[in-house]
Amino acid sequence: MSNKVRTIVIGAGIMGKSHLRDIVSMENTELIGICDNDEAVLDEIDKEYDVPKYVSYLDAINADNLDAIIISTPHYDHTPISIAALERGIHVLVEKPIAVHVNDAAKMISAYEKARETYPNLIFAAMFMQRTYGQWRKIKAMVDNGDLGTLIRTTWLITDWFRTQYYYDMGGWRATWEGEGGGVLMNQCPHNLDLYQWLVGMPSKIRGFAKFGKHHNIEVEDEVTGYFEHANGMIGHFITTTAESPGTNRLEIVGENGKLIFENGELVFYRNAHSSKKQIAEAQAGFEKVKFAKEIIDFEHHGKPGHRFIIENFADAILNESVTLMAPAIEGINSVMLANAIILSSHEGETVDLPLDGNAFITLLDNFITSPPTP
Repeated sequence: MSNKVRTIVIGAGIMGKSHLRDIVSMENTELIGICDNDEAVLDEIDKEYDVPKYVSYLDAINADNLDAIIISTPHYDHTPISIAALERGIHVLVEKPIAVHVNDAAKMISAYEKARETYPNLIFAAMFMQRTYGQWRKIKAMVDNGDLGTLIRTTWLITDWFRTQYYYDMGGWRATWEGEGGGVLMNQCPHNLDLYQWLVGMPSKIRGFAKFGKHHNIEVEDEVTGYFEHANGMIGHFITTTAESPGTNRLEIVGENGKLIFENGELVFYRNAHSSKKQIAEAQAGFEKVKFAKEIIDFEHHGKPGHRFIIENFADAILNESVTLMAPAIEGINSVMLANAIILSSHEGETVDLPLDGNAFITLLDNFITSPPTP
């Protein structure tokens, strides 16, 4: 291999075009092809990029001297394209969500693990670019370092994903069960769901409440509340919608040693003088709270969308096996599982256990495709 990762982008829509611009400007990547099943899209960008164009992804992944692909197609296509490439020993970076449902995500992971028997240095990454953001990396470090002690509650109120009806009408496959496989959880929130599990782990039980086309003329969910129970006793809340303006983006993580809040670009730690659990057990008064101090936590953030950093890290990991991958695609099944579980729980009207029964969700998804739920 050369000192550049020879790359083809599959899917030249909004995100695909962004990835193209990043690839041609980076030192460790070389664009050697573009693939899209819409020939008009390829004609549109033909003069901008002097590389081979492909209508079929199978033709693209069989290109000479190909090292890696970046997949930015509609969600359902992520699975067959990833598997076909991995089986050929081609490195894969796939957009979020890695799949529509956990069974497809599991197939992708299984194909990757099998392919590594032949290609042990194979890299499979996901475009979870928010893992590169300074605030989330700082929060993860604080949680992992035990600054909060035993975790008690995590609440993410993420309602600033406002979208108009015009937005949904722009794309034929968007906001349909057959084309996209879901709504706010599948389109806007995969990053937040990934960050939730990355920061505090996966729950063991989920109770979901979802409304379908409540605020927009769409088939899929546009308002969601999820209640999570973790095996370690922590509870979680995940509240989101595409209908609030102004919306809120506020993450609270509460532990025995205090409360961490990120909102409006500011990270604040209300640090307890000692453990709240100790106070509960040992205090000799009925209402005495733990004394705390408010701290503004500094962090460094690159201030950019982040996709470029994931692509650069992906390429670095291909070129140097000692490089740690920021967003392994095998972890992408977790955010898919959270989304699937919320929808399944909402439909069944009861709590569901994790790991999720993928077959149960597929049955529900097939029913929704045939007969979408009413608002």
